[in-house]
Amino acid sequence: MTVDDSASGASAPGPTGPSTPIGRDQHTPHHEVDHTVQPTADPLAIRLEQLILGAERRYTPFQAARSAGVSMELASRFWRAMGFADIGQARALTEADVLALRRLAGLVEAGLLSEPMAVQVARSTGQTTARLAEWQIDSFLEGLTEPPEPGMTRTEVTYPLVELLLPELEEFLVYVWRRQLAAATGRVVQVADDEEMVDRRLAVGFADLVGFTRLTRRLEEEELGELVESFETTAADLVAAYGGRLIKTLGDEVLYVADDAATAAEIALRLIETMEADAQMPELRVGIAFGTVTTRMGDVFGTTVNLASRLTSIAPKDAVLVDGAMAEELSRTGAAPVSEKEAEAEPDEGAAYRFALQPMWQRPVRGLGIVEPWSLTRRKRR
Repeated sequence: MTVDDSASGASAPGPTGPSTPIGRDQHTPHHEVDHTVQPTADPLAIRLEQLILGAERRYTPFQAARSAGVSMELASRFWRAMGFADIGQARALTEADVLALRRLAGLVEAGLLSEPMAVQVARSTGQTTARLAEWQIDSFLEGLTEPPEPGMTRTEVTYPLVELLLPELEEFLVYVWRRQLAAATGRVVQVADDEEMVDRRLAVGFADLVGFTRLTRRLEEEELGELVESFETTAADLVAAYGGRLIKTLGDEVLYVADDAATAAEIALRLIETMEADAQMPELRVGIAFGTVTTRMGDVFGTTVNLASRLTSIAPKDAVLVDGAMAEELSRTGAAPVSEKEAEAEPDEGAAYRFALQPMWQRPVRGLGIVEPWSLTRRKRR
């Protein structure tokens, strides 16, 4: 039985807890081990589940698929794409599960989405909301549900708190999603041609904390968690404030993109300057490459992304390295001079340049051949 899609860890519409189980493909070969998971029977967990889902358990996966008019095979594909593990045919699903199946299948039947695209929608939504749900439980509810009085249990506090917060958090989630969707749609409709909607020319930046592995051995877990959270928060705020888009965070590293080279360069230098001003933070290094990027499910792929990552790994501490295409784009748009001699020859125009570029030594980069990085700095005003 294939259960790869459950690895995303999405919370389930059935039992509480991460990677909640859902449907099982009827066509599982009999010789394979049955890894199905039974839903929880804990009374409080069931009460919280009913509060959050707004409905009681009513259907087995087979009954839910039949009520939605969807084959069990397609229902299993949708559930696994959303990150829900298998539960055999336990009665754990609600009317909301039936409605979700019906809506996804309806989009396919109407020709608005192909079946693979509908599965991709389910997967991207499941992966994104799984991380959000885990964060809210680990960092948000955990702190708020500390018993206010001796003798009270955390579970006694959790139910009324969730009851109060749930509608507000739901409204806020929809608001932020609509805002982000409007921004993403605006970027797409401004693209020159259809090919650029998927393969676009972007500036890709990696920012990496130096010596993070050593820090993990020296700091307590709580201190390390606070440092990572501070870094991610600072980076996310700066990327957003200066017009970039944060793609993902990887603990000691962040990946961002920008539509133009100058924006990516400004973000990189701001990150360096901000981290330098914080005595608690280790040094930072940034690599930026400019070129064609493939976008899928909110992530970015391709040679440009790989090159940005490699540049980060060879960048000195508290420095920014860019590739030749990025340097050329900064010069073409007037953000940096082609050379310092050119800037000195035209002092009036030179004063308008924001950045300075210095060619570095050529070197072989694994998988990418010979690369000539450029050092990017903020141009000193004369």
